[in-house]
Amino acid sequence: MNRYIYILTIFIFTTYCNIYAQDLHFSQYFNAPLLVNPANTGFMPDHDYRLGINYRDQWANIGNAYKTMSAWGDVQLFNSRFENGWVGLGGTLLKDDAGGGTLTATRLFVSTAYHQVINDNGLLSVGVGIGGVNKRVDPSKLTFDNQWNGKFFDITVPNNEPFNYTSVYYLDLQLGVNYAAFLTDNLYVNAGASIQHLNQPSESFFASNAITSGRLAPRYTFFVNAHIKYGNLAIVNPNVYYSKMGTVTETVLGANVNYNLSGEGGANQLILGLYYRAGDAIIPMIGYQVNDLKITFNYDATTSALGVYNGTQGAYEVSVMKNGIFGADKSIKCPKMVRF
Repeated sequence: MNRYIYILTIFIFTTYCNIYAQDLHFSQYFNAPLLVNPANTGFMPDHDYRLGINYRDQWANIGNAYKTMSAWGDVQLFNSRFENGWVGLGGTLLKDDAGGGTLTATRLFVSTAYHQVINDNGLLSVGVGIGGVNKRVDPSKLTFDNQWNGKFFDITVPNNEPFNYTSVYYLDLQLGVNYAAFLTDNLYVNAGASIQHLNQPSESFFASNAITSGRLAPRYTFFVNAHIKYGNLAIVNPNVYYSKMGTVTETVLGANVNYNLSGEGGANQLILGLYYRAGDAIIPMIGYQVNDLKITFNYDATTSALGVYNGTQGAYEVSVMKNGIFGADKSIKCPKMVRF
């Protein structure tokens, strides 16, 4: 193992074990709505259901460091029981591999939200989520400072690290709220906030008492986005995202544009976008939408000091999302989303 891969592996390991470490994330956070905020569950006024998958490969050229994937879906319920509202129910399965399988995390979440129409052009949503998490570490794939013999890391030497566990399980709770304003047929604005790790679950491979040690700090997430339609030509979607967990913060801002390629109805759309993660990466994005099926791809070009080691090749990410309705038509209780 060369020195840079060793440094990176230890960095990954200690980052995940530190209670102030930032959670997994996708650059296309807007295409992973249930991961961002449980209040997004069922938030699709024009549709009955959504299905999505996300895949992210990060720092592959310096040790195959992170591979993150998710599959999720949500659906509207009880539309006929509430005059001006509905319930959303959804689920998310996530898996994260670090260091070629040295550290893995599997998460299964179920979320629900209630959406209430306010004054005909507003929509208030409140959601909760509950999930089970398993994290596993394989110490045999790691090397430590006391295994360095002056020339190389000798894996036959005991690492003498105080591992009490190689697998931990815990329950994770989430709470979120968002508000959408359908201001005109050409302008829609949405803002939301959420708290993850509300119960501050314990996550430690070393603690002698995993119930009281190694607790995760709550993660606070805020976002604002808008859809602005310019005739029948384009819809501009500016976004701002901010997340804080312990002392670690993440800020992403930018915009994507959907260009109409097929006249009335916008059955075919080209998607172009550009985002910036503060202090970390510039993120160009491209995609294509056919009716209610959307595929998008982004590439994270590293702008931080890590670029010296990874040649600015930070990550690539793919997202696929499908919206749909049950039957031939749908009754919409609030103004439609901005669409072609």
